[in-house]
Amino acid sequence: MRRRARTLAALLFAASPSLLAQPSAAGARLGAQVANGLRPAVRVQGERDTSFAVTERMAHYHVPAVSIAVIDDFRIVWARGFGTTEFGGRDRVDTTTLFLAGSISKPVFASAALALVEQGRLALDEDVNARLASWRVPPSDWTAKEKVTLRRILSHTAGLTTWGFPGYDLDAPLPTVPQILDGVKPANTDAVRSFALPGKAWMYSGGGYTVAQLLATDVTGESFPALMQRLVLGPAGMKASSYEQAMAPARVRLTAAGHEQPDQVVHGRYHVYPEMAAAGLWTTPSDLARWAIMVARASRGTMGLPLSPAMARAMLTPQVQLPPAFASPLSPSWGLGVALAGSGDALVFSHGGRDEGFVATLLMQPSTGRGLVVMTNGVSGALLNEITYAFEEAVGLDVMPRAVKVRATRRNPAEEATLAGAYRLKVGNDSVTYAVRQHGARLFVVRTPTDSSELLPQGPDLFFTRESANDIRFERLNGRVSGFASEAGARRTVFVRVPE
Repeated sequence: MRRRARTLAALLFAASPSLLAQPSAAGARLGAQVANGLRPAVRVQGERDTSFAVTERMAHYHVPAVSIAVIDDFRIVWARGFGTTEFGGRDRVDTTTLFLAGSISKPVFASAALALVEQGRLALDEDVNARLASWRVPPSDWTAKEKVTLRRILSHTAGLTTWGFPGYDLDAPLPTVPQILDGVKPANTDAVRSFALPGKAWMYSGGGYTVAQLLATDVTGESFPALMQRLVLGPAGMKASSYEQAMAPARVRLTAAGHEQPDQVVHGRYHVYPEMAAAGLWTTPSDLARWAIMVARASRGTMGLPLSPAMARAMLTPQVQLPPAFASPLSPSWGLGVALAGSGDALVFSHGGRDEGFVATLLMQPSTGRGLVVMTNGVSGALLNEITYAFEEAVGLDVMPRAVKVRATRRNPAEEATLAGAYRLKVGNDSVTYAVRQHGARLFVVRTPTDSSELLPQGPDLFFTRESANDIRFERLNGRVSGFASEAGARRTVFVRVPE
């Protein structure tokens, strides 16, 4: 009887108008501040600060579509879409347009996994092999000492490989989940295996979430999309959302097309992700806002949700501090499925998303019921950050502060001319090449033909751009420029100069 009562309460809560967009003058003002108050990552000390409209920055970053939902006092007070579903297309984006959520699929799944823990179907701290039926984590020296558990998977401390997944072309053969986990064709990623002692350290693992996806379907006997609909999407009122990868034609017409390269539609419009828990959610910013509100309200004591207040608070409790190379202002620590910043009333939970041709961000402050969700069909993280800066300025948050830098007043154009050239970064078997170009007395770093930023001097061989808080430090060997390093705190990425 108690379970039936909770289920009924969850359904009633999902239908509550308090989760639906409430048009108001205050909401419209807040939305206008977010849409028209975009700020670059860096404020130059002593110079006039500049704000932009979202449409200006979409054009600057070559992003065809942006969709935004703004949350205040646990309500969606403003939501709007900008642009078109694909480059050069005529179909306008609105609040019903579907985007791939990328890794924001993970925290939504985490709430389902925790609901199964509350039902006694899963356990947070037992060996996942105890309940896996169709595949098992292979034994290793690492797992002989410590076990891969659901808690460790959700907090990225299970010591499992495979950071992320590229997805599959729409017309490519799809692997089963066990084939993905074993790296067997047609899987396009390596096997998911133990590489470190479980529980010892943080390392992001989409592979771990794919193990948890199989665990959830093994113990329930349900398909993953049906399981997620029953446990989370339905109760949260996420009516537009689905983990289905083979979409009906009517739903395909609602989707935005991904753009991995500027002004180029992804082959087939989007990739398919059988790694659904890690990357397969199709949704809207308003639906993700409903999920964030659900978790936030549960953590504040609201009953009748898929997660009890105690479990929601556990989800938002730090499990591990991130190493400096991976930490950011929004994610110094990690809970069960979400990045965490601050504590007490200053706590903010968040997650980013990245699929082929799509990027997204979500953040929520449970104490105030304020939050932001942004989804795009281009791959500019800088644009997401600029919208986030506008939101934080509008509501008085300071979780992701902008950098303040001083531009040097003296510069030597002849000396800076020696910096022009091509610079390459090796990434595994691939490489990324940037160019540094001088135009008159100005210096630019060119990432692609449509993406460049002016290099502003801080000192000899030291520069910055307005779009990134990183320092750009050119290095010399025997008096000749040998490369440059992009530096952000403990993070240091080195590009080597190459012949053009």
